[in-house]
Amino acid sequence: MALSNTAERYGGVTKTFHWLTALLILTLIPLGWYANQLPYETEPELARKAWLFSLHKTLGVAAFFTATLRILWALSQTKPALLNADKPLESRLAELVHWMLYGALVIVPLSGWIGHAAAAGFAPIWWPFGQNLPLVPKSVEVEHFASAVHWVATKVLIAALVLHIAGALKHHVVDRDATLLRMLPGTPGLGPLPEHRHPRSPVFGAVGLWVAALALAAALNTGEKDNLAAAAVALEEVASEWQVEEGSIEITVIQFGNPVTGTFADWTAAITFDETVTDGPFGDVTTTVSIPSLTLGSVTDQAMGADFFDAANHPTATFSGQIKTGQDGYLADGTLRIKDNEVPVALPFSLAITGDRAEMNGSITLNRLDFGVGNNMQDEGSLAFAVDVVIKLTATRGAAEPQS
Repeated sequence: MALSNTAERYGGVTKTFHWLTALLILTLIPLGWYANQLPYETEPELARKAWLFSLHKTLGVAAFFTATLRILWALSQTKPALLNADKPLESRLAELVHWMLYGALVIVPLSGWIGHAAAAGFAPIWWPFGQNLPLVPKSVEVEHFASAVHWVATKVLIAALVLHIAGALKHHVVDRDATLLRMLPGTPGLGPLPEHRHPRSPVFGAVGLWVAALALAAALNTGEKDNLAAAAVALEEVASEWQVEEGSIEITVIQFGNPVTGTFADWTAAITFDETVTDGPFGDVTTTVSIPSLTLGSVTDQAMGADFFDAANHPTATFSGQIKTGQDGYLADGTLRIKDNEVPVALPFSLAITGDRAEMNGSITLNRLDFGVGNNMQDEGSLAFAVDVVIKLTATRGAAEPQS
């Protein structure tokens, strides 16, 4: 059997790429579906789910490179004539499906890889590379868009795959020609082939359909963001002597030995502070955080669950304390309330004041078990007890005005 294609037959390299790609895709689709269905309420369940997702992602990267090499090889080869070229509509539809498959074989694994690289932590890829990608930032927006593309492209892949298999079976069972046989080992006999030129219309049609699919993914991503915003708790406005102009509350957890970092998008801070005070507290602070506004990579849904933050029943966390002198700056000394668990917390922070403008940076490490978060996860190999919290904000002094 020749390695290269001819005008009538597929070569050995093309056949090998075809069946290797088919094996990977027919493994990845049910594997991804099954891993998504698994629960993750206990450590063994979470470990099994993570292992299966790592397998899925690792095979997905293999599928991406296999598909890329297959397409490059196909572009360098003669494309054998269709056996049904005397049926223009049928042959054009067959080539349209073929080009849709080519697009899916690249877009599906690549979008999954980009989503993984934009997130952090859960279910690492087992290749010695792959946790990060050039030009792909750690970004919730990028992760969510890539996930939406992956979801839509997977559906396109399944539809194209079903049509491709149905077409091959039709050729074999109904038309009784050698379309399927010439992709198998051996050299089946071929009768006279109808004259055929591969038109460009199926290529343009596939490009148009993929543009529509990506537009649908963008619309779904926008809808998801709107739903998340609607689900977040609407925090009450607060009056504050210092108005927060910008800031962030960031947490980092260690899952399966990998850091996963997330931020709370919605929170308020009521701050009183007088740096000229010489005796007693400088002021006080009350911060309320909307728990559903947290994005924590691919484990956001898990973090919202009843065994963790239980966002449905405890939608806010609150810190209240006084601002005192610290060892190397200041100290916010008070209590943090999460899920009906109120724990004393002393947050050290630095403060730089220029006129009526202040920049604050603070960090602290908390034990999640003190707040009843993840009590079902008692093995630090699965989920570390320590949670690093980093707070940064810029505020301006002014009259007490409502802040939201």
